[in-house]
Amino acid sequence: MFYGTPLVFGTKEGAGLLNLRKLYCVYTKKMTNTETLISKVWSFADVLRDDGVGYGDYLEQLTYLLFLKLTDEYTKPPYNRKLPIPDGYNWESMLSKRGAELDSHYVKLLRELGKASGILGQIFTKSQNKIQDPAKLYRVIDMINTENWSLMGTDLKGKIYEGLLEKNAEDVKSGAGQYFTPRALIMAMVECIHPEPEKTICDPACGTGGFFLAAYDFLCNPANYRLDKEQKEFLKDRTFSGNEIVASARRMCLMNMFLHNIGEIDGESPISSADSLVSDPGARYEYVLTNPPFGKKSSMTFTTEEGKQEKENLVYNRQDFWATTSNKQLNFLQHIHTLLKSDGHAAVVLPDNVLFEGGAGETVRKNMLATTDLHTILRLSTGIFYKQGVKANVLFFDNKPASKEPWTKEVWIYDFRTNVHFTLKKNPLKFEDMTDFIARYNPENRHKRKETWSEDNPNGRWRKFSYDEIMAREKTNLDIFWVKDESLADLDNLPDPDILATEIIENVEAGLDSFKAIVETLNGE
Repeated sequence: MFYGTPLVFGTKEGAGLLNLRKLYCVYTKKMTNTETLISKVWSFADVLRDDGVGYGDYLEQLTYLLFLKLTDEYTKPPYNRKLPIPDGYNWESMLSKRGAELDSHYVKLLRELGKASGILGQIFTKSQNKIQDPAKLYRVIDMINTENWSLMGTDLKGKIYEGLLEKNAEDVKSGAGQYFTPRALIMAMVECIHPEPEKTICDPACGTGGFFLAAYDFLCNPANYRLDKEQKEFLKDRTFSGNEIVASARRMCLMNMFLHNIGEIDGESPISSADSLVSDPGARYEYVLTNPPFGKKSSMTFTTEEGKQEKENLVYNRQDFWATTSNKQLNFLQHIHTLLKSDGHAAVVLPDNVLFEGGAGETVRKNMLATTDLHTILRLSTGIFYKQGVKANVLFFDNKPASKEPWTKEVWIYDFRTNVHFTLKKNPLKFEDMTDFIARYNPENRHKRKETWSEDNPNGRWRKFSYDEIMAREKTNLDIFWVKDESLADLDNLPDPDILATEIIENVEAGLDSFKAIVETLNGE
């Protein structure tokens, strides 16, 4: 009964409610099964941790074993697919073995499959057995063997693996957080970019593939598009391309995509292992969505004749770049501009220094404003990334053909930092927190926007600045803020002690990083 109105299940309204309840029951059961399976799979991490197997190592072993189990299922009815897994090194080859025999066979299996071509070889590249206790290795194999993974829905398999990746990112010691962008932020960026079917999407620093999966979910959502057969095939096989130089992150990305039904086991890998900054790949894309790795400088470690290890800053001399610099972030921004088609769209997470740094930074900003429509900057709150002390922004821009006049007419800035506080555990960023920005961005027609800032409302978070206003600023500085910091004016408005403590740690660590950079420069490192 709702507000005194009885609903009879023999009526149309009653039948609708009954169907709604059934749908809710199915959904909650699915969620419960997902959480139970994640818990079950992840419970082995605590057991293995006592043997020195870290979260990242455990997730890698799961990737190998889960991939083998799925390929085994796909070679059987009703699929009956022929896949390039040698008989002596497939899933079934491990099931009858125990103890030292299992251990030696698993080591040999990993080595042999790492020699394969395509996605298979990419997943098993440089693979090693990190589970030294054969009894525990068999327990993990047995756990995976009890589930029929191919019969699970794509969303369920994807959520299980994504859940594991997120848990791994939460482990500060593993350093895996640097490959993990908050899912709420990724989803908001995709919502704003609003990708269309049969168009290509690139991430030149793809990590574990978060942007690919969010874009995939967006394109598959019936509320956005009803894809026909050709569009579904394009989405599966030709939409996504990326780079990831770290082998462990690359294999997790490929596994993540495979579980979401992107690409083929026996197909070519859409993820390159090459350093994306080395050269212009030649390919051009409609969309680039990315969060390049943290850290300002690219460097290469080498051994001297005396046997001493030294670092040397990498400077990329590319004709398509506006400025030559060792600043990794500025190089990624220039590279992203190169990757875009003449009418392409980009959304990229970048640290504050890109907005205000002089020299090469100023050169890059001026060229960006002239050759692209740099229409939106989202100033992000601290406390949302797994690496503390990061002050970052999302730059949204559209590429344009050559023109005598600058393409950027005005830059809209949304201050999602001042008086906004998040922590990873107690108050993590949620998608709901981004809805106001998405509404202000207005993906349906971003040319019809309205400022929330005015002289009567000086703390409005949404404000535009003209091209001339920005060019008049020293060094074409785009690090613009105007919202009054309440904690500076009123002690009653200080954030909670745990948030305040976290922000202090972040600022101290950011300061230390800056001092380290200065010392490295002084020492010529």
